[in-house]
Amino acid sequence: MITKAENRSPWAYVPTTYFAEGLPYMIVNSLAVIIYKKMGVSNTLIAFWTSWLYLPWVIKMLWGPLIDMYSTKRNWIAWTQALMAVAIATAALSLKTPLFLYVSMACFMGIAFLSATHDIAVDGFYMLSMDDKRQAFFVGIRAFCYRLAMLFSSGVLVMLAGRIETNTGNIQNSWTTVLLLAAAIMGLLFVYHRVWLPYPAVDKPDQAKASQLAEFGEIFRAYFKLENVGIGLAFILTYRFGEAMLLKLAAPFLLDTAEAGGMALTTSQVGVAYGTIGLASLIVGGLLGGWIISKYGLRRTIWPLAFMLNAPDLVYVYMSYHQALPTNFIYGLVAAEQFGYGLGTTAFMFFMITLTGEKYKTAHFAISTGIMALGMMLPGFISGKLQDLVGYPKFFIIVCIATIPGMLIIPFLKLKGKEKPV
Repeated sequence: MITKAENRSPWAYVPTTYFAEGLPYMIVNSLAVIIYKKMGVSNTLIAFWTSWLYLPWVIKMLWGPLIDMYSTKRNWIAWTQALMAVAIATAALSLKTPLFLYVSMACFMGIAFLSATHDIAVDGFYMLSMDDKRQAFFVGIRAFCYRLAMLFSSGVLVMLAGRIETNTGNIQNSWTTVLLLAAAIMGLLFVYHRVWLPYPAVDKPDQAKASQLAEFGEIFRAYFKLENVGIGLAFILTYRFGEAMLLKLAAPFLLDTAEAGGMALTTSQVGVAYGTIGLASLIVGGLLGGWIISKYGLRRTIWPLAFMLNAPDLVYVYMSYHQALPTNFIYGLVAAEQFGYGLGTTAFMFFMITLTGEKYKTAHFAISTGIMALGMMLPGFISGKLQDLVGYPKFFIIVCIATIPGMLIIPFLKLKGKEKPV
């Protein structure tokens, strides 16, 4: 019998809900690229089709009020997890069919929309289910568990697929098995949360939220009337342009054969490079970036942090011209790039926090993150085709050039007051 507890310990659900938030996001935005590369899909098609998977995070603010208006956050969490489990399993089974690219992409897009909806419900439930003091305490726990899901997805699952591929010689079976495992985990999380999530008294449908739908126009008008918003939007769209191009082709480059211009790493080795060593470096870079900004302020640090985001992209230029490198050295180069990515992204996120109006802080930040996702999506459409046309060495040089416009905008940003250390 389900006990409708209102005050279960957050330890019982914060770690699991944020692990469940990170797992599907990494499946559609990281694992899908590796799966398609191993299944023989061209870089052009990989980059183009997987870039569409950012779309739900671009527009998710549009249906946020509907989650408040209909049913409870608890129900939204549980049933989106159940549907994601089904969609992941369907994607897994589709890999054995001739139309796997189209069927699995449809599944991944469904997972992406469900995951974006799940994000809204989980974050809302987090705020409803505990007081401010507990929210502050568990903010680090939720971030850690989200990153744990990243480690599991891009590290453990990729290495497991590589191990199965090595033992059986069957790439389709390796990824089918791994995705079925991910589906089973998501299914177990659904069962656990259906039983064990608390029932906060304030978690109930709020038809008054319908007024938010009418406010959408005002929220957007207020956002685009913010001081220097034009320069801010240009910065958000261009700051990670080079990184967005690199993101879609980094794993294919590491997996491609030497004859194709790649580094010829195995699936397991890519799991180590990005899922363990690279991810650890990313986390350390993010923590260090946050400390630097808190101590010295954004105005003084945004230039060096932007440089640290983009300069390490040169390691891919180096690797593309020196393919016969020791595997451990490749790991070190990937770690350096990911460390810089963590540093530079922290400054970017903090800038978006400053680009908000007083009345609609949360909504304005959501708009900025949606535009950020758009800035990650658009370069992906062209990156695969561009690489196919010019090859890896010239492509990575173009990536480095593409980082320049975002940095040239920095002097025009109006960073005043809000960028002071906290």
